[in-house]
Amino acid sequence: MTIGTVLVGCGNMGYAMLAGWLKAGRLAAAEIFVVEPSTELRDRAAALGVATGASPAEIPANAAPRLVILAVKPQVIREVTAEYRRFADGGTVFLSIAAGTPIATFEAVLGAATPVVRCMPNTPAAIGMGMMVVFANRQVPAAELGFVKDLLATSGAVAEIADESLMDAVTAVSGSGPAYVFHFIECLTAAGEAAGLPAETAKLLAMQTVLGAASLAAGSSEEPATLRRQVTSPNGTTAAALAVLMGGDRLKNLVAEAVEAARARSVELGK
Repeated sequence: MTIGTVLVGCGNMGYAMLAGWLKAGRLAAAEIFVVEPSTELRDRAAALGVATGASPAEIPANAAPRLVILAVKPQVIREVTAEYRRFADGGTVFLSIAAGTPIATFEAVLGAATPVVRCMPNTPAAIGMGMMVVFANRQVPAAELGFVKDLLATSGAVAEIADESLMDAVTAVSGSGPAYVFHFIECLTAAGEAAGLPAETAKLLAMQTVLGAASLAAGSSEEPATLRRQVTSPNGTTAAALAVLMGGDRLKNLVAEAVEAARARSVELGK
């Protein structure tokens, strides 16, 4: 068996990305080896047709993968990464989706000459609607970075940053962002109920409105601010609501404060 890709960790994010790669035909099941200590998660991966093992010791001795994907929690990333030093010869690219773990950590464990790509995905990647932001060290060849970005594109949109320090801002905006939207849906639902709507109706209205508005904005050539103005009639109901949300830049300042809190925490966790 020729191993082209090793996936380390097959929890919810790892599994979702693996399933997307196979479905899109970006990777062949016969060329993938998944390392996952959990029997349940390992069996789930095996059902996709890939080879699996409980530890890196089970990877064929002659394996020379093009890509090793580290999809484990940040708390264990250093010790897990160390188990794959045998692939750190410069010919294998390491891709990490561990939040808050800088490239320097991998270079310290694997060697400064190791090609490493750091990725910050978010949870909508599980349904192919994620936002993946990458940063690569200088050792990653352009062709290999292109391969990685094409792979990640099966899970959503992909952007690249040239300054790794911006990954804290990325974490604060798109990494944590889905939770902000979920909370907004919660709040809009509760407001609908307070206005007299049945609970299930209020929830449906809130979710579909957020989904529809985001889809409209994503598919439009107009800026969100233009779309907002287009739907806001002078002295109408929307204008009355926006006077509350936008008065004194209330919502703008609140969101900025929230994002800065998340960014600052990301900086702390990365130390």
